[in-house]
Amino acid sequence: MSRETLGVAVAGFGWMGRVHTQSYLRVLHHFPELGVRPELVAVADEVPGRAAEAAAQYGFTTATLDWRELAADPRIRAVSIAAPNFLHRELGVELARAGKHIWIEKPVGLDAADARAVAEAVRAAGVQGVVGFNYRNAPAVAAARDLIAAGELGTVTHARFRLFSDYAAHPEGALSWRFERARGGSGVLGDLAAHGVDLVRYLLGDISALVADTATFVTERARPTGATAGHTRAGGGELGPVENEDYVSSQLRLASGARAVLEASRIAVGQQNNYGFEVHGTRGAVAWDFRRMGELSVSVGDAYQDQPVRTVYVGPGAGEYAAFQPGAGIAMGYDDLKVIEAYHFLRSVAEGKPYGATLDDAVHSALALDAMARSVDSGAWVSLS
Repeated sequence: MSRETLGVAVAGFGWMGRVHTQSYLRVLHHFPELGVRPELVAVADEVPGRAAEAAAQYGFTTATLDWRELAADPRIRAVSIAAPNFLHRELGVELARAGKHIWIEKPVGLDAADARAVAEAVRAAGVQGVVGFNYRNAPAVAAARDLIAAGELGTVTHARFRLFSDYAAHPEGALSWRFERARGGSGVLGDLAAHGVDLVRYLLGDISALVADTATFVTERARPTGATAGHTRAGGGELGPVENEDYVSSQLRLASGARAVLEASRIAVGQQNNYGFEVHGTRGAVAWDFRRMGELSVSVGDAYQDQPVRTVYVGPGAGEYAAFQPGAGIAMGYDDLKVIEAYHFLRSVAEGKPYGATLDDAVHSALALDAMARSVDSGAWVSLS
């Protein structure tokens, strides 16, 4: 089939920029029906040498230190924004105004005002915007959503969402931008709880009110002596204060009347990417663990008390599973979820209508995170309706 070539660029080439790039390179292998073919035109990163290395490894035509060159380049029609959080608003707004479609990582800026500004810029420019809420792309999560929507659990009564990680557990973890208010904004709220809020809304609908508590347990870290990527260590350096939270717990009231608990931690020793949920209804339950990404624990039927739980291995028919594997029980990985995200982004561009998580979803998530911060300050419930 003939496809239109779509010039793409990546702004920010840490780990996430690399994942976006690899997704562009893989997407047609899994989704050959796409009407566009992404072409790697340019990569921008302010760290000297990083963009040039990316261009040499992945085949970008142009490497630059300045993301503004992406906005001015007529070859580029779409840009992945994988730079630090404090740059998201500026990049998102300016690239949208320049007529570029954007695939932007969450959180979209430092607060809801930033996310709303990017959403308004995308809308005004008539371009497409997709957000990196990747966990909703897991085929098992899509299957759980279908199960809930079909009423197999009865009426949803309560749920628990957890996002526990240990990436910041080591006391020698470098004091990178992630731990600074001015550049990172919130801590685990924006990093992990943002995903939790999106999963709550994707599976169960809107949040009407919430109350929250946060804590910072590692209060000082060593300043890095050079550029950081990922979660590096900087033992022995000058200590500086950690300015945002390590941990959050929140009780949620949903518009449906259901209740939920959302808990996230970046310093949970022994918990390597322990993300998941348990949803309970009046006649059944479903649970998912990211570390066993292709499985669901399902309890449905008419027994109620002592009703058994079975393990379901998802396969073709669940979300976009069939684009990767031919039969149930064959493992998929994190990078596959980003390939699905790339597919949604490129399909949005090709067809001129949104697919996947949008900037409106990012605004809703940011509003909930801002409400959690206000609840911590006041000690009271905060309404989102």
